[in-house]
Amino acid sequence: MIAYFDRITFAHPWVFFLLLIIPALTFWYIRRQNKMNASVSFPDLKSLVGIPASWRVRWRHILFALRMIIVALLIVALARPQSSTSRQDITVEGIDIVTALDISSSMLAEDFTPNRLEAAKAVAEEFIKGRPGDRIGLVVFAGEAFTQCPLTTDHAVLENLFEKIESGMIEDGTAIGDGMATAVNRLQESEAVSKVIILLTDGENNRGNIDPLMAAEIAKTYGIRVYTIGVGSEGMAPYPVNTPFGKQYQNLEVKIDEKLLSQMAETTGGKYFRATDNRSLKEIYGEIDKMEKSRIDVTEFRKKHEEFLPFALLAVIFLVIEFGLRQFVFRTMQ
Repeated sequence: MIAYFDRITFAHPWVFFLLLIIPALTFWYIRRQNKMNASVSFPDLKSLVGIPASWRVRWRHILFALRMIIVALLIVALARPQSSTSRQDITVEGIDIVTALDISSSMLAEDFTPNRLEAAKAVAEEFIKGRPGDRIGLVVFAGEAFTQCPLTTDHAVLENLFEKIESGMIEDGTAIGDGMATAVNRLQESEAVSKVIILLTDGENNRGNIDPLMAAEIAKTYGIRVYTIGVGSEGMAPYPVNTPFGKQYQNLEVKIDEKLLSQMAETTGGKYFRATDNRSLKEIYGEIDKMEKSRIDVTEFRKKHEEFLPFALLAVIFLVIEFGLRQFVFRTMQ
């Protein structure tokens, strides 16, 4: 019990000045009792000697005492007693992440298993499952860009929308600047501890109205870090082509504008990665996951818990007791 009260602090300690009401009411009560005492004249007091006072008379002041206890308990409850927990190691939840995913036709190249797009989707979904406390959104781009899912903590919905992504949903091309700008737009109003864009592409910027480097500068203005990932093996990659004779494969040169992606990441304080296969892509997401968690580790905090309820409940209990005594035990004395 002593240890419990050692942890108690009060949010409104000035409320304790109200305790001055108790001595004031006590003084008024004593004066009132003195005025209510009646006097009766007897010719001889011998007949009254030895008559004990009624127990109701002896205990009549208990009603006033209970009322004062109730007042004191309510004042303590109004002062908002609080206990606190401090110096606990936690990781602050509050990262907002938008994945900007290239879904152009070149993402169907099969230098990844089963292809670049499906590999990127699978790794991104695994990444999402490991961050249950973060809000995550999804932007897709090809010849243009649009938001597939706004920032949300409902990761089941997000994963379902990931599953529905496929190449050909929008006009073909690689509008990296538009994809970046759309992702920035989803994060510009965010008040999260950390704001991050993970942009994944396998090509060069060849469409869209917004310059990728300008989009990176805008991201920097809003305090958004950008991690860019270039996806594609070195040299040539097999690309499926539908022909009258069925699916055929052509070897196409892998062209990733690594200089541009590096500049975009460096501008915002992020980092550029190159993924040449499924394994390296998974490792890249793992590295991003570690970096973002390490940025907001907190080793000291103070969390308060409201403790007014026990005092309020005691006041209610004493109120019920006082009411019962007044109505059924001391009623004839009122």
